[in-house]
Amino acid sequence: MKGARSKKADTRLSVKKGAATTKVGKKAGKAAKDPNKPKRPASAFFVFMEEFRKQYAEKHPNNKQVSVVGKAGGDKWKSLSEAEKAPYVAKAEKRKQDYEKQMKAYNKRQAEGPTADEEDSDKSRSEVNDEDDDEEEGSGEEEDDE
Repeated sequence: MKGARSKKADTRLSVKKGAATTKVGKKAGKAAKDPNKPKRPASAFFVFMEEFRKQYAEKHPNNKQVSVVGKAGGDKWKSLSEAEKAPYVAKAEKRKQDYEKQMKAYNKRQAEGPTADEEDSDKSRSEVNDEDDDEEEGSGEEEDDE
């Protein structure tokens, strides 16, 4: 009896696997992210959390749960007054201004179009160096034979 049940389960799994592959195929048309694009700046809360995580880790060295740190940070952030939040808001604003400058420069580079260096960036430097080394080795061996 158990064998019959497992066969049914196997057929169900195979159907589910086929359905999953069709969904993946639809996502393949999504555009790839540009690794050179600047990342968005952190909000005031996340600037606060950078500092809070360090303090929390010092006070609670045995804590390994991220969720506990997040909850404690959220509670602390809610309890802060506007005056206490002001330094974090100022840091976040500065990061936002830097991000906007970087985005302007990035958009300007995108509008100009790819240069020859950017087109070659698909190959890693090691591959380019490996090809150069192979050519040098080949020419060096021929000189030794003569």
